[in-house]
Amino acid sequence: MAVSRPILVLNGPNLNLLGQRQPEFYGRDTLDDVVARCEVAAANFGAVVEAKQSNHEGQLIDWIHEARGRVAGIVINPGGYSHTSVALRDALVTLEAPVVEVHISNIHSREGFRQHSYVSGIADAVICGLGIDGYSAAVEFVCVRGEEN
Repeated sequence: MAVSRPILVLNGPNLNLLGQRQPEFYGRDTLDDVVARCEVAAANFGAVVEAKQSNHEGQLIDWIHEARGRVAGIVINPGGYSHTSVALRDALVTLEAPVVEVHISNIHSREGFRQHSYVSGIADAVICGLGIDGYSAAVEFVCVRGEEN
């Protein structure tokens, strides 16, 4: 079954530095590597990926609003906004498609403030600690679930 609508892959603050910033937590893969893996995973279902990154909360929210009714689902790594942004959570609630929250590291084994996410409670799935492989799993999940909606 081919997925007819694109999958939006959103990355929040500091993920533009992936591969350079704290490799002990996030590895050496870059954001381009993440996007390439997402594209391969989506192609297996006849889908395409739209990948975007911003360090600005409002920009992420605008992209979520623009995605309403247009995408099969959203794969989102909110970065630090996971732990602080009720506004990002509220934007994701308006989406009538699957939302998968992804974290490269296992946020539950890190500092206490990282162990709570405002997004997790409204996400259809949460993947953390799989490195960038978590993105591929999230895209596959959206491909299966997104066309059911």
